[in-house]
Amino acid sequence: MTLSLAAALLAAGCATGGGGPAAASAGLLEAGKPQVLLLGEVHDNAEGHKLRYALLRERVEAGWRPAIVMEQFDREQQDVLSKAQKGCLDAQCVIRVAGGARWDWQLYYPVIQLALTHQLPLVAGNLSRADASRVVRDGVSATFDPQSIKDYRLDQPLPAAVTSAQRQEIVSGHCNMLPEMMVGGMVNAQVARDIWMAKIIRDQQPRDVVLIAGNGHVRNDIGVGYWLRQGTPALTVRSVAFVERGPGGRFDSQYDSIQAVAPQTRDDPCQQVKK
Repeated sequence: MTLSLAAALLAAGCATGGGGPAAASAGLLEAGKPQVLLLGEVHDNAEGHKLRYALLRERVEAGWRPAIVMEQFDREQQDVLSKAQKGCLDAQCVIRVAGGARWDWQLYYPVIQLALTHQLPLVAGNLSRADASRVVRDGVSATFDPQSIKDYRLDQPLPAAVTSAQRQEIVSGHCNMLPEMMVGGMVNAQVARDIWMAKIIRDQQPRDVVLIAGNGHVRNDIGVGYWLRQGTPALTVRSVAFVERGPGGRFDSQYDSIQAVAPQTRDDPCQQVKK
């Protein structure tokens, strides 16, 4: 028996970005029927993964047939991923063949299994560490072809608002302990990831697309949502964040909708940065 998103939200006791669980379900599932649905995550938050999967499953079981672009697979692995999807009977096989060591794959098992069950294309969306290193060394345009450089104006300085906000996120995300000499390169790498995801999403047209990625990537103001709006033709894009939001947290200008989830119990990440 299928559990609706509204029921899942109620069962989890989860606050929403406005209007309560039932209103959130209706808004996420129906608002504009976007061609591109950007679904965020806090990577290790199990509750957020469950709620996001409930949303996606409900739409797919209602007849939606998007391609699923995933940050968790590097774009160079697309051939391996496509072969795994054709040859594997379950998600564990896909993970074994095409996954790597960087992710807690059991959190993504339900989405991958949903794709296999309904024959939805799985698309690798991330920049590999090797390519990210090239970007850090040679600049944000280092991994793009000439047409993409033109399309995304990468032969010009990046918009100041984008670089400023990305810089703030990267510095705070590293507990304000990142050496200054590293910040610019890491900003370029993050921007390059967002542009690649936007480009790969556009490459799936005319098929609808859902993106599975971190909350930072699905932002409308500086992330994939921003870069999708720089290209043509215009696409209907909707971004949904699943955030660990404390009292007074404000994210409303960054996303179209927000689902607040309980914080995941974890060790202090700043202790790892200090080491």
